[in-house]
Amino acid sequence: MACENEPMLLDAKARGLRNLRLSVTDRCNLRCHYCMPEKEYKWLDRKSLLTFEELSELVDVFISFGVKKVRLTGGEPLLRRNLDEFIQMLALKQLDDLAMTTNGMFLPEHSQKLKDAGLKRITVSLDTLQAGRFERLTGQDSLNKVLAGIESAQQAGFEEIKLNCVLMNGFNEDEILDFVEFARARAIQLRFIEYMDVGGATHWQAEKVFALSDVLRVLGRAYGEVSETSSDPSAPARVFRLPSGQKVGVIASVSAPFCGACDRARITADGMFLTCLYSDQGFSLREVLRNGTQEKVVKKLINKIWSGRNDAGAEDRQALAQERQAIFSLQELRQNVHREMHLRGG
Repeated sequence: MACENEPMLLDAKARGLRNLRLSVTDRCNLRCHYCMPEKEYKWLDRKSLLTFEELSELVDVFISFGVKKVRLTGGEPLLRRNLDEFIQMLALKQLDDLAMTTNGMFLPEHSQKLKDAGLKRITVSLDTLQAGRFERLTGQDSLNKVLAGIESAQQAGFEEIKLNCVLMNGFNEDEILDFVEFARARAIQLRFIEYMDVGGATHWQAEKVFALSDVLRVLGRAYGEVSETSSDPSAPARVFRLPSGQKVGVIASVSAPFCGACDRARITADGMFLTCLYSDQGFSLREVLRNGTQEKVVKKLINKIWSGRNDAGAEDRQALAQERQAIFSLQELRQNVHREMHLRGG
């Protein structure tokens, strides 16, 4: 689909459509407790996954509506075969940014191919720097593989590498300063993420959330005055500067939601269009694509969905206060696998 640029598409709350999170697989090789705590999961039929060509067609349509940034997610996106070939397709499009979030384990063999294909940025998810904790959290004794992956990305020439760490009270909040020093030594952008009650987080409890205010307290005690810097209001992370000049981001979706500036749409690997990470339901685009539907019809459908968007999922969850629990029960997740976080991407 070749699409001409149109005026920015706005939703019902006048939020533009600028960012697209594109999941390329629901599979993941890790079983992090905050995302996939159960023993068994139902996977998408591989025939249902959108081809790279179908995904590329969708990206063209979203670009025509104002999307300038695309992030590849999963599951673990590097489980999708020949991902570098898809990145080459996307790198030819009119995008300001092309990024990927990964657990880092497959980067040693893929970093250079990804860089050569045109990937601009990499974000690595890593929640502990202790080998024993890593194994308890993920089910694999593979911390060294992730560390090697980060090093390989730097060697491949990626100038911007981010490190995402989900903080969980009683598990890894005592590693905050270790992560700060780890990121400083490698010139990596560090972002702490509050433990969110999304998707498959069936074990989520409010007391496990280590909030933005808690992070700032730890940083202030260790380093002195911490000041917030100006940043893109639609960006998920609030950025803080330490006295040394090092910047640390915090994504505070639980304690300080940023729904009012959210400009992100999500497409699952099988073509489900999600307008909010907390959405109960999505809109399937797969059959529309596979029925040979004309481009203008696909555009009209996406226009209708986004124009009617009034989601503020994180704010709605925050309003529950003391009644807030895991968003979905295990039974509800089994009834609709698209509620799972590993299908929706980050």
